[in-house]
Amino acid sequence: MHDDDIDYTSGVAAFTAKHFSRAMQLLTPLAESGHADAQHRVAIMHQNGLGVVANLPAACKWMRAAAEQGHALAQHGMGFMYLEGEGVPRDGAEAARWFRLAAEQGLAGSQTTLAMMYEEGRGVERDLDQARHWYLAAGFEDKAQ
Repeated sequence: MHDDDIDYTSGVAAFTAKHFSRAMQLLTPLAESGHADAQHRVAIMHQNGLGVVANLPAACKWMRAAAEQGHALAQHGMGFMYLEGEGVPRDGAEAARWFRLAAEQGLAGSQTTLAMMYEEGRGVERDLDQARHWYLAAGFEDKAQ
């Protein structure tokens, strides 16, 4: 097993066990070398002040780095950052773009959020057909009626 693999496995174990300062120590070098899941986890720790002082610019930097590599959870995270204006300007259209990328990868939370955005016309033009499509994709047959 390569040292990076060991550091990643140990970093995830530390993250899962809520040993966030150790997770940050192990995962940051991997994030810096382009590891998408490490970038996502480092973003979460910066966003929520886990093991470090909360730092929204750093959270956004790492979340975007992972999202741009196609990491679905990071794409979902970017969607919420734009939806809420957390670390970035509030931008419903940009939020919808990130949610759509994650939704197209099958992430149910993104599919549901995108459906609600279409249903309410929040950040996108109100479109009940699109809302139905994404509710069905997320498994909410009753909401798709």
